[in-house]
Amino acid sequence: MPTPIVQFGTSRFLQAHADLFVSEALEKGEALGAITVVQTTGSPERAGRLAALAAPGGYPVIIRGRQDGRDIEREQRVVSVRRALSTATDWDDVRRIFCEEAGVVLSNTGDTGYDVGDDDLADPVPPSFPGKLLALLHERFQTNRRKLTVLPCELVSRNGDVLKRLILDLQANRYPESDFREWLLTDVVWANTLVDRIVSAPIEPAGAVAEPYALWAIENQPGLVLPCRHPAMLVVDDLTPYEKLKLHILNLGHTVLADVWMKENRPADETVKAMLRDAAIRQRLLSLYTAEVIPGFAARGLRRQAEAYVAATMDRFDNPFLDHRLRDIANHHAEKLVRRLVDFHAWTPDVPKPALLDIAGVQ
Repeated sequence: MPTPIVQFGTSRFLQAHADLFVSEALEKGEALGAITVVQTTGSPERAGRLAALAAPGGYPVIIRGRQDGRDIEREQRVVSVRRALSTATDWDDVRRIFCEEAGVVLSNTGDTGYDVGDDDLADPVPPSFPGKLLALLHERFQTNRRKLTVLPCELVSRNGDVLKRLILDLQANRYPESDFREWLLTDVVWANTLVDRIVSAPIEPAGAVAEPYALWAIENQPGLVLPCRHPAMLVVDDLTPYEKLKLHILNLGHTVLADVWMKENRPADETVKAMLRDAAIRQRLLSLYTAEVIPGFAARGLRRQAEAYVAATMDRFDNPFLDHRLRDIANHHAEKLVRRLVDFHAWTPDVPKPALLDIAGVQ
């Protein structure tokens, strides 16, 4: 069976996000088709995961958490993955499927997934993900020049733009044909996306535990092809508001709580949900959201969206199944204060934010 979706990366995040969305959409006839998953690292310990991802009965995803004030726990089977290959052992199959079947490409390759080493051309199969992707794009160009949509899911702002620039920089050195560059610019859609879901634990050999909340926002552009239709997917004209909602509500709330944890010398293993059982701290956070954060978004015409996102964020913070430790959130705290609090005020400077600026140490 052809697989019009080719996915680079086997992460538990994709298993409980994009792969689950496509599986649910297939049941309704609202997906482009099934998925070929491609492992890009050649990690031998993940061989069992590859086999389990494409097992006939699928793999489990457990949705566990709080939504609309209610605790939820359910198990689903993900059956969207038809093939699971490795670039280390199945490169010829990957090349063929990429050229002949792919209409949409997904990726989630980790924190260093866009890194390209000096040895990237030492082997017939480039070690880096961008090197592999460029080689496959060049082969597709030589084979049929069919159009393609690339949907990167890495947690990089403007990820489509970033990946496109990287590929074009590599192309100039490795495949300098002008008509290939023109094809990359005109017939390949590089979409900016924002993904949001806490995937808290793996299930071996394949599967994951995830919270109920999920979002896949994709910035629209001409020629965009979606892998499926799903209630958690949004096609938007501008991704910026959704990036800001996540950064200045969810992430800001985490940093505010971490600041309290550090300044009050609270228990070393305290979690977000445990801290919010303290009524005074909970009220302090809610007051910040009500008095300073929501008015800031309202000044940008986003009051309704901010109010809904605050409600969803509090459900996520209260997830009884998730142990999110403040000591982990407190890493790189000074930088997070700037990015999450100070930059929010710079984005909405006409709204007073005395409490947030005091936390950030800004007068």
